[in-house]
Amino acid sequence: MDLNTAEGSRTAVNTTSSKPGQHEKSASPADSDLLTSCVHCGFCLEVCPTYKLTGDENNSPRGRLRLWREEAEGRLEQDPWTDFYTSECVGCLACESACPANVPYGKIFENIRHQHVASGRYSPSLMLRMAAKAATYPLLMNLAMLPVRMLRRRGWLRGTMSVPGRPASIQSTASLARQLMQRHRPSGPRVALLTGCLMESVFREINAATVRVLIENNVQVIVPDDQTCCGAFQEHCGLEGAEQLQEANRKAFGKLQVDAVLSNSSGCGYALGRALSGSQTVRDVLTFLGEHGIIPRKRDSNKAQVYVDLPCHLVHGQKAAGIPTNVLDATGYRWQLAPAARDCCGSGGTYQMEKPENAREILARKSAFLNDAEGDPVILATSNHVCMMQWHSALTHSLVRRPFQVKHVIQLLDPGEDF
Repeated sequence: MDLNTAEGSRTAVNTTSSKPGQHEKSASPADSDLLTSCVHCGFCLEVCPTYKLTGDENNSPRGRLRLWREEAEGRLEQDPWTDFYTSECVGCLACESACPANVPYGKIFENIRHQHVASGRYSPSLMLRMAAKAATYPLLMNLAMLPVRMLRRRGWLRGTMSVPGRPASIQSTASLARQLMQRHRPSGPRVALLTGCLMESVFREINAATVRVLIENNVQVIVPDDQTCCGAFQEHCGLEGAEQLQEANRKAFGKLQVDAVLSNSSGCGYALGRALSGSQTVRDVLTFLGEHGIIPRKRDSNKAQVYVDLPCHLVHGQKAAGIPTNVLDATGYRWQLAPAARDCCGSGGTYQMEKPENAREILARKSAFLNDAEGDPVILATSNHVCMMQWHSALTHSLVRRPFQVKHVIQLLDPGEDF
């Protein structure tokens, strides 16, 4: 569907739903200069997952920008089609990497999403609202997720996106870091670690692996007790509260004397990096290790094959070149980039829960190679726990017919619980 055709469709919808006198200039927090910065070159089309899925011009970055601009300029009233195409966006930011005009699409999209939620044009599900609220109370969230950690540790949890793992049921990442710092007394760079809300409450084993790898490589690790959620969850949903969380993290991390603040989740690292801009340097843990140097692991068997997928908020958000080669070599596994490694897997923060059918179709195309992939076992490795959940769903939804493991790259470097 092209823009002109869609415009006709929008008129038909408005005829039946709008009230007399309703056609007024709609308010928008997005700066008008930003909305007019798109040059309509079309480079974003070939990288946009929803455009590739539907072939619909409105379901692309430049299509959405035009809809938002028409509303902001009063040439289009508040429109159900605009609401629909806004909600369809994954928020992967691939369009920003492809855009020659440097349109800050992510900032505009975030503003529009907040406007739509505030005005009632879009409403996240009750489950997402509850989860976003819970993320603002880390201690309560960690306590509430204790049964989930216990079930995961025993291998008894079989959810759609419940990646297998052995998280500590009781011991926190902060406690583990203090214990290992006392035991090994590293003397190298001093870093602070963002533990995250979902990561710490459910996927705590990834945080534990991160602490062990850093300390094994002579890095001093501190975990601020007063840190909180990065705010990415609220931003994805268009909900209020992200600013308060960002301010809390500025207080928790900004006062520290550290060489860097590290994150093992690309989405959280991207959000925290914006919050701490000007006060602390936020680094992806794998990028940091690639520059610092890393002890390689040795493997008894070379039959396993690792396929590396690159999270969108790592390469398009944080603008990283990828995961450093020396880090991947240090895992001791044979590895290669997964096909279309820079394309979105469909997770999109909360997108896999808000638009499950779209997310599943995006993943189906991206994961198809695993059906014939070589290796025993086959391991799909990435550096974002939400992407891990999405990849694991390829098994539970039978998108991939053969077994494979889903791992965070830091887990492939882990010296183990006996370290």
